[in-house]
Amino acid sequence: VQLQASGGGLVQPGGSLELSCLVSGRTFPKYAVGWFRQAPSKEREFVAAISRSDGSTYLPDSFKVRFTITKDDAKNTVYLQMNDLKPEDTARYYCAAPDSPSKLVWNEDIYTYWGQGTLVTVSS
Repeated sequence: VQLQASGGGLVQPGGSLELSCLVSGRTFPKYAVGWFRQAPSKEREFVAAISRSDGSTYLPDSFKVRFTITKDDAKNTVYLQMNDLKPEDTARYYCAAPDSPSKLVWNEDIYTYWGQGTLVTVSS
């Protein structure tokens, strides 16, 4: 399984970005795709996840208002829509997928496959 994140860039505070995670490979992830982010000198942080089977979404309360995760199965792509971006959202954003079912979608340890990340910079 390969995951390729894209859509990052430079955006002004208050702006929006949509990140994409293209999933490819012989075996597609069956269970979930998650988004994490890591800012310089900080630990990696869970942002959102979506179930591949029923589309259930999981976001921490801190992201529920501004961020939305969706998927397009026909395109094998998971999206992260980010609105009202703030300088503290500056980070490299990674998508990831596990190779076994787990309810602990916020835990990076369950994820086997990781994309290379896409950089989001929020600055005026």
